[in-house]
Amino acid sequence: MSHITYLEAAFVGLIQGVSELFPVSSLGHNVLIPALIGGSWASDLNVAKASSPYLAFIVGMHVATAIALLIYFWRDWIRIIGGFFSSIRERRVATRDQRLAWMIILATIPVGLVGVVADKPFREIFGKPIVAGVFLIINGIILYCGEKFRPQASIRADQAVAAERERELVPAGPAGPRQPSQLPRARHRQVSDHEALRQEELAQAVAADERLARMGYLKAVTIGAAQILALLAGISRDGVAMVAGMSRGLSREDAARFAFLLATPVILAAGVLELPKLTGPLGNGIHGQILVGSVLSGVGAYLSVRFLMKYFQTRTLTPFAIYCFVFGLLSVVYLGFIK
Repeated sequence: MSHITYLEAAFVGLIQGVSELFPVSSLGHNVLIPALIGGSWASDLNVAKASSPYLAFIVGMHVATAIALLIYFWRDWIRIIGGFFSSIRERRVATRDQRLAWMIILATIPVGLVGVVADKPFREIFGKPIVAGVFLIINGIILYCGEKFRPQASIRADQAVAAERERELVPAGPAGPRQPSQLPRARHRQVSDHEALRQEELAQAVAADERLARMGYLKAVTIGAAQILALLAGISRDGVAMVAGMSRGLSREDAARFAFLLATPVILAAGVLELPKLTGPLGNGIHGQILVGSVLSGVGAYLSVRFLMKYFQTRTLTPFAIYCFVFGLLSVVYLGFIK
């Protein structure tokens, strides 16, 4: 049976946490990079090898990634889960949080069903490095086309979100620059700058959920179904969900938020399903490595989501598209013609 060293575990955990949320495919990177390094890395970290614990290991890292997402969005999930239970109790779906809860549930069903049936075969059949490189190229094309051919409705939504945020700004003085609203500080004089900024972020999150709750169930399910493509190593779950969201008229920022909210239950479920394997024979001798990888995966995921939620307020998917295309192409050339 293949073994996973502490160095390999730390590397894989960090790559998993960061690339799971960046639209560049965590599985694609965790398949390609060991093959590019070669040696024991290529044999130890091989998802297509039945006797290797690597597949269960990287999917198990999903638990840490999902926990990081839950920590970052914990206030939002309290509202959303509360909306779910209140809709059951009241036997109606009327409020923002109730609608959003059921949108996430319905949007998760397609990828959940396909994942249960086809996840392992997909990863073993399509988890070969050169195939992952090809799909990474395709992922880059998807991201580029998602930006290049974005509908006017999505562009107008971007403008509306920017205008809404601009209205939250107030002049600092007769000749001073415009600064974020000081209302939270006026109400709570002892609140620190960090807490005031967090209050601003929470207000923006509620406004974003208000917009998402108005998009309709069919759009939500369409966006959620796009995640099925991420069963192919090299295709990014969040990337295709974002492109699907923008194609349905969401702003880039709202598409990213909905993609992260959708990813949380899917990633958590995938990880929980693999955890029993890591406590069995496949996990023998690598429990310490699992802990190291999990910690780095969680830290990487938390820092990534903080960065990306700010990034997508003003920036595009294009840099990630170029990166995926170039890295995928170079990997295919190297693995197919040079190595």
